[in-house]
Amino acid sequence: MCCKNEVWNAKINELNSFIDGLRNKEDALIAVLHRAQKIFGYLPREVQNFIAEKLNVPVSKVYGVVTFYSYFNTEPKGKYVISVCMGTACFVRGAGDVLHEFENKLELKTGETTADGMFTLDALRCVGACGLAPVVTINDKVYGHVTKDQVGKLLEDYKE
Repeated sequence: MCCKNEVWNAKINELNSFIDGLRNKEDALIAVLHRAQKIFGYLPREVQNFIAEKLNVPVSKVYGVVTFYSYFNTEPKGKYVISVCMGTACFVRGAGDVLHEFENKLELKTGETTADGMFTLDALRCVGACGLAPVVTINDKVYGHVTKDQVGKLLEDYKE
């Protein structure tokens, strides 16, 4: 079994190879951030600093992009990211109750991750599936017409 530093170094090397393989580094910040998040699962400060140095851009620019786009994360996410749509159609059909039930069952607030790293709970503005309202996504799987009574069963399906 390898140590944390070896895993970290392997990930940095993978990111470094990706950046070195780019033809046009000047316009590659978002592509590099996407790759880094895929490699690390999130974008900690050390990774942002590394990217800034490799692309020869200020760290403030990297941080600005990371915090502007909701896709990027500066904190680790759980194995399963639960997102409750809070768009108008979902909200009027009970998404608030569904979100509250997830908070109660997971004993956390929206935006937090369970201590065991299994679940992260998020709220989204709209997932574009209004006909299925209220909608919940867990990673890449979409659940439609979700009620608060279904929350416990959904969580059980993902517990290992």
